Formats: sequence, structure tokens, C-alpha cells
Amino acid sequence: MVHQTYPTTPAAPPARTPQDLDETVTGGIGDSPLRPDGTLKVSGEYAYSSDLWAEDMLWGATLRSPHPYARIRSVDIRPAVRQPGVYAVLTHRDVPGENIYGLKISDTPVLAEDIVRYQGEPVALVAADHPETARRALARIVVDYEVLEPVTDPERAAHDDTLPRLHPDGNVVRYQPIVKGDPDAEADVVVSDVYTIGMQDQAFLGPESGLAIPAEDGGVDLFLATQWLHVDQRQTARALGLPLEKVRFTMSGVGGAFGGREDLSMQIHCCMLALHTGRPVKMVYNRHESFFGHVHRHPAKMYYEHGATKDGKLVYVKARMYFDGGAYASKTPVVVSNATSLGVGPYQVPNVRIEGWGLYTNNPPCGAMRGLGAVQPAFAYELQMDKLAKALGMDPVRLRQLNAVEEGSTLHTGQVLDYPAPVAELLERLRRLPLPPEERTADVRGLPGGLSNTTHGEGVVRGVGYSVIIKNVSYAEGVDDYSTARVRLEVIGGEPVALVHTAAAEVGQGLVTVQQQIARSELGVERVTIHPADTHVGDAGSSSASRQTYITGGAVRNACTAVRDALFDRVARRFGEDPADLSLSGGKVVSRATGVVAGLVDVLGDDAIEETREFHHLQTHPMDPVTGQSPRVHVQHAFSAHRAVVDVDTELGLVKVVRLDCAQDVGKAINPEAVVGQIHGGSTQGLGLAVMEEIKVEGGKIRNPSFTDYLIPTILDTPPMAVDVIERADPHAPYGVRGVGEPPTISATPAIVNAVRDATGLDLTHTPVSPEHICGLRP
Repeated sequence: MVHQTYPTTPAAPPARTPQDLDETVTGGIGDSPLRPDGTLKVSGEYAYSSDLWAEDMLWGATLRSPHPYARIRSVDIRPAVRQPGVYAVLTHRDVPGENIYGLKISDTPVLAEDIVRYQGEPVALVAADHPETARRALARIVVDYEVLEPVTDPERAAHDDTLPRLHPDGNVVRYQPIVKGDPDAEADVVVSDVYTIGMQDQAFLGPESGLAIPAEDGGVDLFLATQWLHVDQRQTARALGLPLEKVRFTMSGVGGAFGGREDLSMQIHCCMLALHTGRPVKMVYNRHESFFGHVHRHPAKMYYEHGATKDGKLVYVKARMYFDGGAYASKTPVVVSNATSLGVGPYQVPNVRIEGWGLYTNNPPCGAMRGLGAVQPAFAYELQMDKLAKALGMDPVRLRQLNAVEEGSTLHTGQVLDYPAPVAELLERLRRLPLPPEERTADVRGLPGGLSNTTHGEGVVRGVGYSVIIKNVSYAEGVDDYSTARVRLEVIGGEPVALVHTAAAEVGQGLVTVQQQIARSELGVERVTIHPADTHVGDAGSSSASRQTYITGGAVRNACTAVRDALFDRVARRFGEDPADLSLSGGKVVSRATGVVAGLVDVLGDDAIEETREFHHLQTHPMDPVTGQSPRVHVQHAFSAHRAVVDVDTELGLVKVVRLDCAQDVGKAINPEAVVGQIHGGSTQGLGLAVMEEIKVEGGKIRNPSFTDYLIPTILDTPPMAVDVIERADPHAPYGVRGVGEPPTISATPAIVNAVRDATGLDLTHTPVSPEHICGLRP
């Protein structure tokens, strides 16, 4: 069996003595140390969950429905059971516990019983001695379906009572209005439109995979790639009918996530097969199955109307938003919450009327994806701001600055921003960045169409577009958001070493490095090892909502503080020092009064100090179900701005993003280089949504479940990016940090589409923008 550990970095130096007075610890907060997993990943030596192996291992596979909506008349597994090499064929009758699970609402069957509600819904499982044997056995299972007419229009699902009720409570997962001021206010200048956003896939490179090993106590150990170990454990334990302590999860290498690993995929299935056969079972999805095996970004249809005075002050915003949640709820309630509470953008608006619906349909299930619930309205309100600026004859940046929120502003939910909100400053910094030269390259790689050599500049026009967005950080609406950390300080090999143990998922964002940096800074030691994340330590919540540096970073800081306090008590008893005068630096205890007291090696000896602590953020409150008002919906907001420069081939409808510059407030850059890397990555994902990424769904069926037909940006599509990082500390957050990973994804998309609109003069309202939109709508 293989799982990934994270050793100390940099390499351990020689043992030191208390007499070395000039040592300093490197790689702490504000530094940019090497990632401990970085070299392994770029050299191909890193172990991902799909690399797991065990003796006597069987292979698991899943039979999925080919229909979006159908009644199951019968399932005949006998032909599959008779196939040589098959050790188990399971249906819903074999689920040991509850055949239901869900993140926010328990509505998803482990295996379908009498109804399938989306194409790809799991119906049966197979365990065999070879993956090909397992796949052949799936083909032998005979399922008799009565195909039903699917519900595919989310707007109809919200209002049409004649449609089938896909769940007992109907087709509305959540409805949330927000009302502020006078919803019937009038304005001098009014602009409106209907905006749509397609279904985006997380497109992580490492498909769903895991290895389940049955244990002697009747439980099971699962090694997997996920975003939230403990929520997976709780859902799986209920389905298996086992107590939590008998369902143990350990994080293995994660090949990307972006929200697509928040919901269960193979977790329960793999454990069921292992417990049924008494053998280790491995499951690995191929790329085609991965498109059906995880949730996607919610498509949306949004009706927006903005009213303003003649001098550009916003008077009102009205919006109706419909979010297609697909067959099961997943994070749809949160999407509606985020979309409505962030739905006017980072602007001061005295009068607001917003309505948001999250709907059940027979389309593929949708859930968390980077920028959860904030991406969709940002696309609409930022295109509206450009449209309003055009109607006013005003510079679009000036219009945004004129209406920007700032510290002390009250949002349309009633929440007061009691931390910095430098929206106008971000736009100004962005405007001051130099634009690329007007002359175009002769290299076709720099033109729309690239190496396809479709143009040498004829018919190519340039456009510039801006956007600025607001994004919530962490869980909201009254959720007790917390994380747990265990920190141990001891002497190994003659020098002090800190061991940090949390259940927080490293999904590529660099959290492992951040935990090391915090421990180095708080404990004054160079060597910090990160224990593999597992369920043997308390919950850390999900690696989502840009929350882990804030929440798990706070827990690591608290645990380090507790270790330091215990150490200082020991020093006080032994050396007679006042604990209030002590600090740690370079592996030594230092007194403000007397200088170096002793080395940690001497103080610790053969003993270790270990402490476990939690960190909870400030209390938030639900939105009122009628007015949407709340004193604190979100614990924190992040702000990001983009300026995009594009070249558009107006004859073929091809777009080349020439530059994609970003200005973002990060509160405090714990690791400055990692911050810039996150902004680059998020911006590129937003670029994908702007001009190429869309899962095509017709009649409830996915038409492009492959990386051949579902396009994602490559390095040739990724433009130069200037990143201006500013640090306006949030007084409520550990070290003043502010979430980083999601905001640039949100602001990149509307900036690019606004640039395409600027270049073409077209009133584009759908993303991603396709050649058909540009050529088909050209006057």
C-alpha cells in the first residue's frame, strides 16, 4: 500500500548548539519556501491515489444508467455473477446501512432502487480480479428500464407544477429572495438583459480513485483523494451501517479537485465491495466515467436590470436567477445563498430586489466548483456594468469606482463590511498597469487560431475589458466553521522537530507548505513534518471556499501557541524565567531580559510536548427567508479585479486572450510565490469558462464527456499575466489573511467577455463565447 507523506523542507541542517546565537529560521510566514511535494510531482515520483496497490487486490467497477430519467423494472445480475473472475455483484439490496447520502440534503441513493434521475447514476457494482473482467461483468448485467420524459428546463421546474416531481418535496431545492430599500425605485438610465452561463467541469487531471481494505475489527480503511475526509467518513459510515471509529479514511495524493471531490463518488462503493469480499478493492474511474461520476458547475439563467442616475450612481438592481442543480441537491442550497448574497457585486446599491432558485432537473448533478455561486452572478453584473457605462457614455472603470464598496459599507443583505474593501484601489492599480503594444506579432501562435494558421491579422480586432468582483470566504449562514490541529514538538536526531497533524486536504493549493510556515514562525524551529491527513485527528472541514489557510492555519497557530505556552511553563519552572518575557527563535528559548536561556534540545530532552486545538471563525447568521437580511451572512469577503486584452478574428469568431492582468487583495501573503501561482491558475480557469469550457447537455445527456470534445486551456492559450498583490489585513483573521484561490477565477471570465464585446460591438450574453456567437450575431 502506498500513501504520500510530506517530509520537512528544506533538508535538515546539522545539529546545533545553544551557543549558536545568530541563527534564524527560514521558510516562515512571508517567505516562499519550496513545496515539499513539488519536486516529486514534477519528476513523476509523487504517489497519487490512482497509484495505490495492495496484495490480493480486486478491482471495482460501477454500472451506470444510460438514461436521464427512467423507472427500473428489474435488475438481473446472474449472468455477471457466473463470469469467471467475478467475486461480487451488488445492488441497492446489498447496501448494509442507509441507501441515502448527501452533503447538505440526504437525497442521493448509494445505488438506484426504482428510479434513475440522471444519465450515469450508479445502479450496480462489480468486484473482479482484473479491471477488464470487471468491465465485461458490467456488460452482462441486464437492467430493464421504462424510459421517462426528463425534466431539463430549470426555469420551468421552478414554476410549472405540471412537470413530474423529481423528489417528494417538489423540484425547488431552495428559493431565496433579498429585498433592500424600495424595490419599485425608478432611475434615469436603465439597462437590462438575460445572461446564461454553461455547465463547466472541474477537469482535474487525476480521476476519482481509492483503495478500500477490510479490517480485522469488521471495519474498513479507505485510502483516497478527497476534499473533506470527515464528511466522507460520516456519509460512508451511515451507508455501511458502521460506527465512525470503524470507518477510517486516509488522504492519498490528489490530482486536482476544484470542488469536484466534495461529493462522494466511489467511497461507499469501494468500501461495500471490500467488506463484501473480504479483500482489498481498488476503484479508478477513466476520463469518460469521471464526467458522470462527479458534480459540475451549475448552469444558470439570470435576468438582470440596473438603474442609475445620469451621473452614474446606482439606484437599484433587480435580478432573477435560476440555477440548474441537476438530479440531486449537493451544494445547490449554498449556490443560491452565495449567488443572492453576492448578486449585486462589490457595489453600493440603495434599492435591491433579488430572487434566486436552485432546481432539481434530470440534467447531470451540479455542486461545488471554484467560486461556488459567485461566478454566475459576477458574469451578469459585470457585463451589466459595462452596458450601463455605455448607456451613460462613461468610462467603465470610473463607473465601477464611483459605486464601489469600501470599509464600513453596508451590503444589500444588511451586513456591514468591518474590514478593508479596497475595490476602487484595485481598479486603479489595474488601470495603471501597462497595456501590451498595439502592433501584433507575425508569429501565428500569437493570433486567434494559433498554429491552425487561420489568419495573419486580417479581420482581427482588439478589445479591452475590466471586471471587479466580491467573493465570500469560508462557510456562512450560521455554520460553525472550524478546524482542528495537533502539534507535537520533540527532539529527533539531536535537533528540535515539529510534527503537524490535521485532516485538511492538500489538493494542490499549497496548504502543506503553509502549515510548515506557520509552525516554523510560531515555534522557531526549522524542521517541520506534516503528518498524512486522516480521520484520526479532528475535523478540518473541506478544502473549498478559500478557507483552509484561514481556518486550518488558525488551528495550527492555536496548537503551536499551546505547545509554546507549555514549553515556557517548563522553562519558567526550571530556569526561573517569567513566561511573559520568553520567545522562540532559531531553536532556542530567548528571554527579553537575559537573552538566550537554553536550546530547545536541552529543554525538551527525551520528552515531547503535544497539544490539540481548534479554531472557529466569527459567528455568521442565516439570511431571513423573506427579506434576505442578516447581520453577518459571511465571515469575510475577498476582492479581485481583472483587465483582459483580446484579439478577435471577426470572420471566424476565434478569440486570443493577449493579456490577463489581475489586482487582488490577499490580506496577508503567507507564501507570496504560492499566492501568485494561485492567481495564475484561477485566472486560467476563468479564461476556460470565458471562451471554451462547456459541457454540452441535450435532453439530459452529456454530449462531450472527453478531453477531446470538452476543451480546457493549454499553455498556448494562457497569456502573460501581471499580478498586483496588495495586503490589507483582515483584523478578524489569523495573520490578517484573506482567501486567495477562488476570486481570480470569478473576475477573469467577465473581463474577457467584456473585452470581446469591446472588440466586436456585440451584446454577448452567454459564456463561454463561441465562434457561432461572434459570427452569428455580427451585424
